[in-house]
Amino acid sequence: MDNTLYITGAGVSAESGIPTFRGEDGYWTIGSQNYTPQQMATRAMYRVRPGQFLLWYFKRFATYRHYGPNAVHTWLSDKNLITQNIDGLDGKAGNQDYIPIHGRLDKVTLFHDQEIFIQEETLGAGERITLMPAPWAELSDFEEDDETLEQDLLTLFRIDPELGQPELYRSYKPFVLLFDEYYTDLYRMSEAEARMRATDRMVFIGTSFSVNITQIALKHAIARDIPVEVVDPNPVTLPYSKVTYHPMKASEYVRQADQPSLT
Repeated sequence: MDNTLYITGAGVSAESGIPTFRGEDGYWTIGSQNYTPQQMATRAMYRVRPGQFLLWYFKRFATYRHYGPNAVHTWLSDKNLITQNIDGLDGKAGNQDYIPIHGRLDKVTLFHDQEIFIQEETLGAGERITLMPAPWAELSDFEEDDETLEQDLLTLFRIDPELGQPELYRSYKPFVLLFDEYYTDLYRMSEAEARMRATDRMVFIGTSFSVNITQIALKHAIARDIPVEVVDPNPVTLPYSKVTYHPMKASEYVRQADQPSLT
């Protein structure tokens, strides 16, 4: 019985037409200042410039909500899967038990303080944190000017424009793990690590190993001395002897995996 854990990144969804997160279109200009994705996708930015934060996410990701899964998502639909992608395409492909470790953009939560987040997913007052459908679909794609879009987004996410910042436990926040946040069980982190401890083999597809979850997974693989495969057109070299590299696109790897064995 196959006991492989697949961990995927932006390279998989790029084949559906969704640009990688750190591509040129990830940058954003406010006034005369350019911001990187690492600056935009933060709680700090959401608190200071919530309208621009939401407008960036709307234009950067929400407009891809009509994109569909590709052959790689379909191939992974019955696999043990952890993905860094927040586009929800693995769910659209039919995977009912995948872990979107960085969240899903089609969901929101109440804007909460991570410091008091408890494993049982409750707030200090006992109110449960739940996932709710994101309101992106209530806006048309770029039919309005940016200023109008920004005001509409503030309204949809329950942010008082006069206050100018989101309110804890009242405003909504995209269900996305931001750069200045950390993994919690809201993002199913304990379950993800349990899968890492239980697997006999890890296959990383379309990820540059620049995010924490891949480093955590690799540490588990090294500790348990299990084989690792890396699928990427330009794979990074890992500090581990049991790595097999596949310098190719994810779709090519999947086509080869579907070929009947000659042995």
